[in-house]
This record gives sequence, C-alpha cells and structure tokens, in this order.
Amino acid sequence: MAKKKTASPRARGESSPSSDVQLASAEVRYAQELEFLRAIDDAARPPGWMLSPVRVVDFICGTRGEAARAPASVKLPAGLPKSLVIATKFVGSRALVERCVVTLAGERGLMLVGQPGTAKSMLGELLAVAISGSSGLTVQGTAGASEDHMRYGWNYSMLLDRGPRPEALVPSPVLTAMREGKLVRIEELTRCLPEVQDGLISLLSERRLMIPELDGEEGSVFARPGFNIVATANLRDRGVSEMSAALKRRFNFETVHPIADPQQEIELVRSRAVSVLSETGLTAELDARLLELLVTTFRDLRDGNTSEGWSVERPASVMSTAEAVTIAAAIARQGAFFPAQRDPISLLPGHLLGVVLKDNVEDRERLLAYWDGPVRRRSENDAHWKRMYELRNVLEESPTGP
Repeated sequence: MAKKKTASPRARGESSPSSDVQLASAEVRYAQELEFLRAIDDAARPPGWMLSPVRVVDFICGTRGEAARAPASVKLPAGLPKSLVIATKFVGSRALVERCVVTLAGERGLMLVGQPGTAKSMLGELLAVAISGSSGLTVQGTAGASEDHMRYGWNYSMLLDRGPRPEALVPSPVLTAMREGKLVRIEELTRCLPEVQDGLISLLSERRLMIPELDGEEGSVFARPGFNIVATANLRDRGVSEMSAALKRRFNFETVHPIADPQQEIELVRSRAVSVLSETGLTAELDARLLELLVTTFRDLRDGNTSEGWSVERPASVMSTAEAVTIAAAIARQGAFFPAQRDPISLLPGHLLGVVLKDNVEDRERLLAYWDGPVRRRSENDAHWKRMYELRNVLEESPTGP
C-alpha cells in the first residue's frame, strides 16, 4: 500500500532547478554529476567530447556504489564535493554501453534496436548528455517527417524578399549538430519514409552537407569534431520503412534487451515509479509484494513462459518495463488520492487489462488463460497470488473499449 509521506518541495510551493517543468532534461537532472566528472576527468577525450570514454560509461552505468574521487592535483570548483557516488541510470550490460561509446568515437553512426520500452531512447539521451553536454538536438521520426527535418528548410518570407542567404536558412537539428560538433538523436528512424532516411547516407559518409542554394563556402557545411548520430528503432516496426542496405552500412547496430534479472527489474520499476510520483509532488512507498506480482506478471507475459517452466500465451501488446512503471505509479497515486483504498493488489488486474487491450481485444482471453494457469497454481501456496486469483472477475467485467 502506498503511504503518503512528507510533501516534496514542489508540493510545498518551494522552487527547485526543475520545479517549473514536468520533467527536466537529463543535463539538468544530473548537472552535479556531470560537472563533477568533467572536473576530475584526466583521461584522453575524443575531439569534441565533454568526457573521456571511461567517464561516459561511469556516468551512464554508475560507479558500482564506490565513490569517484578527485586526484590530489585537481582543484575542484566551489560547491563540488571531493568524492561522489555516480548513480546507475541505465540498467543493462556495461559492455553494451562500452560498445556504444566506441562506435560514437569512430566514423559510424549508432543504431539502437530492441523491443519497445527497453530504454533505447533513455540510453541515447544519456550518451548525448555525457558526450555533448546536451540532449536537445533530436528528430522524432514519423511518416510525416520530411527532408527538412534531416537537412534544412527556409524562412520563406525572407527567402522571397531577399533571396537565398544564410540568415534565411532554418537548420535542422542534424545541421546544428554538424556545425557545433555534437551528437544528434533520431528517434524511430524506421518510421521515416525511405527517401528521408537515405538523406543521412552522404552525411555519415562524407560528414558534409551541401546547400546548393548558397554560393561558395556557405554552400558546404563540414561536420566539426564530435558530430555523430544516435538513432533508435523498434523491432516491432521492422518493415514499416525498412532501411536501405547503403544506410545500414553507415551504422553499427546494438540490440538493447529487456532486463534479465527479475530483482533488478523490480528495483528499477520501484525507483522509476517513485521518481515519477515525486515529479508531481507525491512521496510514496510502494508495496513490495505488489511490485513483485506486477513485474512477475509482466515478465511471464513478455517471455511466454514462467520461472516454473509453465508456458504462457503472449499477448500482442508490449509488456515493457516502462509500462510496468506506469502501472506502479498509477496504483500508488490512486492510493494517495483515495486513502480509503487499502488493498493495492485489488487495483492491479484492471490496470493490467488496460495495457493488454491496447492492441487486440482478443488478448483478454489470453490474460484470462494466464489467470487460470500460473496465477491459479501459485494461489495454492501463496496468499498474495490467491488474492490475485480471486480478482479474476475484474478481467471479465471490464469493458473492452472502443
């Protein structure tokens, strides 16, 4: 059961560095860690990078509970501690992050692929912040994305009045990243049309963008050191707009897998849900057994089997860790808003059904089959799973939606 605690600074009306936004950017949230790592970083850095490769990995994966310390020869700026434990932000393979860093230090772009909800976007954001100091240069790939989003556009009023000139140019995030020597993120690249995607081929090969409308040196933009591209794609989108072979050759592909360790996933769901709640002024403790039931159910339905070896028919919906975080936060929020609700487990089946029915109404039957299988069997020896099984009627009574 979520217990309401002392109100956060935002709830008390106090100001904080990010109190005027719903979710501050990573460079704001982790400003102290970034400043500290830059101050103590004495390793070689690739041209244009804010941190050395080893410190980039430390920032993303954490320092394993050990405090990073400044060398005796380094004089830290005022206000920084002499040592600092760097928190883990991406729960995943450290070797994966190291390969990503090595790729970005070279001449190929980085393509992060995986199932939805595996923190590909978060990893890209963290890489951009650690390497370039900013995560704001981002293109959201959609079917409506045009070449202007990848290259440049024009201020047409100025263009008609004064003709093509540099001040009439509207740079894309990609062009800005080239000029400033920074990473640019392209989310859901495979949702862009093939002709839009292929505009990246020459950029990644030649590291140059031609602007035919401008004369002389102004018509060629050469990428400064530090420029590169981090793109993401969901495996479920394969075939929406398949990348050409030529474009694929310009990227190194890295697959981001779901979290393998159940306890790590439980802790991640707990910490992320607490963070989401704190952003809205709520400080709550999440019921440990609720989290265990939630994450176990998600893992069973995602993997198609249980830890006991029982087969489970997987629903069409994505049972991602991100969805589990949303449910955990929603149940805690409901308990805080409606204190009379003292049984958080009773809220779980309804929220699960809301996730499962997003893609296919027939998935209700798959969820009921899961209840009649693993949930029923576990209920014979566990009071909490018994309570879950007793709530089977919630799955039958809830509407199917539009």
